[in-house]
Amino acid sequence: MKTIDYQTTGTCSRMIHVAADDDNIIREVYFEGGCNGNLKGIASLITGRNIDDVIDKVSGITCGYKSTSCPDQLSEALKILKEKK
Repeated sequence: MKTIDYQTTGTCSRMIHVAADDDNIIREVYFEGGCNGNLKGIASLITGRNIDDVIDKVSGITCGYKSTSCPDQLSEALKILKEKK
């Protein structure tokens, strides 16, 4: 199992904790801060999915006038996690 604690920038959430198995399947996701219900929903929807599939779906999503979002920050965390051995 590989994990990351990713400090976000430009979002209401402050930190994203993600764990994935050696096959790059997401096993756990937890956001600190942000819109609790929405982020629990995202975590539920991506658990059990392949890292690359999630990156493809959420990378580049913006939030209002911001140039990023919690899903976009999640994609950044997943890119780093994917490279971990």
